[in-house]
Amino acid sequence: MGKNRRIFLVLLLPIQYFGLQFLRPYSTLIEQYYSLGIYPYISTLQRYLFGWIPFSIGDVFYTLMGIMILRWFWMNSRRLIHDAKGFFLDLGAALGLIYLMFNLIWGLNYLRPPLYKSLELSPEYTTEQLVALTERLIEKSNALHRTLDYADSVKIDLPYTQEEIFEYSRQGYKTLGTIYPQFDYRGTSIKPSLWSLGLTYMGYSGYYNPITGEAQVNERIKNYKFPVVSAHEQAHQMGFAAENEANFIATLATINHENTYIKYSGSIFALRYCLNEVARSDRAAYDRMLPSINYGILESYREMRAFWESYKNPLESVSKVFWDQFLKANNQSKGLRSYSYMVALLVQYDQQYPL
Repeated sequence: MGKNRRIFLVLLLPIQYFGLQFLRPYSTLIEQYYSLGIYPYISTLQRYLFGWIPFSIGDVFYTLMGIMILRWFWMNSRRLIHDAKGFFLDLGAALGLIYLMFNLIWGLNYLRPPLYKSLELSPEYTTEQLVALTERLIEKSNALHRTLDYADSVKIDLPYTQEEIFEYSRQGYKTLGTIYPQFDYRGTSIKPSLWSLGLTYMGYSGYYNPITGEAQVNERIKNYKFPVVSAHEQAHQMGFAAENEANFIATLATINHENTYIKYSGSIFALRYCLNEVARSDRAAYDRMLPSINYGILESYREMRAFWESYKNPLESVSKVFWDQFLKANNQSKGLRSYSYMVALLVQYDQQYPL
């Protein structure tokens, strides 16, 4: 690659950064022409190209890319001494090209308007509304637990394989898409990650691969969480980049599912988020409500906490810091804390359409 072309690609990094800052006020145009215009064709094509393959092409690609990167650094390590300028010019050119491809095939979705606007919801809620919703989610979750014919003290595991849960997740979006066209999902590409152990050590339940359009789920997580994680990554496939919005959409896709086990998974997922918010805003209400939750549901929460604790390591902290900064750089000013903001969407959605 010629020197002038490399310089141009390096300059693409600051150009793209400031260009994205410039585009932020024009989120409506991004929504119209990219998120609802170009992107659905890109994502649908990706799913049809790679969805039929039984293993994760994205994981294989990342593995090969990692090997190539290490090989490049090894072969070019001496250039740091003899040609540092050329070394960093090549590195910057590669980063500029990668960042450009990321933005074109998915990253611009970070600039789309907040979901509450298209759903005509308010982003604000009162503690009283939150408490009322949480109390009803407790009743709903307890009732579903009993409907499945389990004793209140028994923890529920879904009696399905991972592939069966993926299929149920697809069905959830098929139903949700008839109610909200923006959640229409065509072509499927949901797979267990080949790097599930690594994801676990980094503290992640799944991830979306923008290069191949695959929704990757950590196959080591407890299976009661599988439906929600699958639906969360599918929301990313549809171009909903914000984590809080993907959690909210995943909740709708599961809590309204016709299968009682999937509905139960979505209900206790939403309940956990609401309980955490109640604990922060009204501790007395939290202490009052906690004993009313079936012990089997609380046991599922404890099991999940114990699972993550068993894999806790310094790498997780480093990866979370990186991801937090990535989210902040991509229009999610609260970083990892943005996950909890899905509660606001739930509360306001519940005001119009009771869960």
